[in-house]
Amino acid sequence: MDSLATSTARRWALCALLCLCLFSAGLLLGSRPFFFPALLPPPWEHFSRLQQQPALRPPPHAATAAAYHDHDDSMAPAPDAGSGYPGSDEELAAAPAPAPASDGDGERRECDVFDGSWVRDPARYPLYEAAECPFLSDQVTCRRNGRPDAGYEQWRWQPRGCGGGARLDGAGALEQLRNRRVVFVGDSLNRNMWESLACILYTALPDRSRARVHHASSEHKIFRAMDYNCSVEFFWSPFLVQLETKQDRTKVLKLDQLPAMLQQVIGADVLVFNTGHWWTHTGKLRAWDHLERNGMLVKMEGEEAFSRALRTWARWVDHNVDQTRTRVFFRSVSPEHKGANWCYNQTAPIAADEAIVPWFPKSMVSIVEGSIRSMRTPATYLNITRLSELRIDAHPSVYSINRDGKPLSLEQRRRPVVYADCSHWCLPGLPDTWNVLLLASLTRYPSSNVHL
Repeated sequence: MDSLATSTARRWALCALLCLCLFSAGLLLGSRPFFFPALLPPPWEHFSRLQQQPALRPPPHAATAAAYHDHDDSMAPAPDAGSGYPGSDEELAAAPAPAPASDGDGERRECDVFDGSWVRDPARYPLYEAAECPFLSDQVTCRRNGRPDAGYEQWRWQPRGCGGGARLDGAGALEQLRNRRVVFVGDSLNRNMWESLACILYTALPDRSRARVHHASSEHKIFRAMDYNCSVEFFWSPFLVQLETKQDRTKVLKLDQLPAMLQQVIGADVLVFNTGHWWTHTGKLRAWDHLERNGMLVKMEGEEAFSRALRTWARWVDHNVDQTRTRVFFRSVSPEHKGANWCYNQTAPIAADEAIVPWFPKSMVSIVEGSIRSMRTPATYLNITRLSELRIDAHPSVYSINRDGKPLSLEQRRRPVVYADCSHWCLPGLPDTWNVLLLASLTRYPSSNVHL
């Protein structure tokens, strides 16, 4: 019994001594609690978990490309010309995220870059000179065709109520589109946009001999920046659906088929579609003789045909486009300036608060927007209509070409009612801003699997 008691006493003494040692160690470490390192997570684990979360996707069926939340990557109103804001002479949407904007009571609000006004900025615009782009079509090189003024090239779009900076330079655009394929599909206004983006990229190349422009056919044009593995293409498809010429030379518009050539655009990184103008033509200017659906000729009003065609396009996109790889855009209608708002002899934009007579039927605009909302594939709506309506000065007018592809003669210029082109746009000019907004959209709403 004495030996057992002695053994127990020794154990208690050892335990007391051990506790005393641990308590002393705690005091030496600043009274911090003691943990076994093996129970703590490695210092990089929390960071790794954050990085492994899937990237945020753009909001599905966004009604406008740039309804950006200011706490996400809002664009700011650019200062007036001469204010000396930092950055390069051109403006790209790859700037750091700005500080959030609020509505005065601390509430964050959306920033719509399509709402704003035009500010003259000759220090930074144009983004390039027409003479630097040998592949620009004669139809849009207005100064080469004799236009005496250059002010239309010098206007910068200033969004209203956006809180932050945005800049563009051609070199940044090249890097943004490195290893990417951008495809425009639509009418001559999308060709206008293709020429613009090709010029922005071409004039920024360190070695312009490493660029190629290829006219694969009358309906397919390609610009390639070889050292960047970048291509910008245009496919002519003014209705988006198939227009077919029959053996008797009548033309049939097939409302339930897209042109077979559009299979070539599948897999592109960026697709930009448009249609609209050709649907409004009537009489001898109308491009089709008959409408066809399900293999049979049908009769219907133009707006109903337009609606069915857009539903066909939307289904095609949903079935053929991989939304994890490809960003889809639909550019809104580019306005004409005829009638009450005639482009002839205009040299300055319309003021943002001035009344404008809409050219394109609102009902057709609603058809476009409804078709986009109905799609499973997220499609971004580049709503450039209003900002373009203000640019009454930016059309070729009488400084365009005739049907023979030659600049209008002096006699033809004196007949602007017949010859003035108030549909297309001079380059450099307004379509450059469309592309600034396109690149901004790619930067602010990148797909989770496509980094542009």
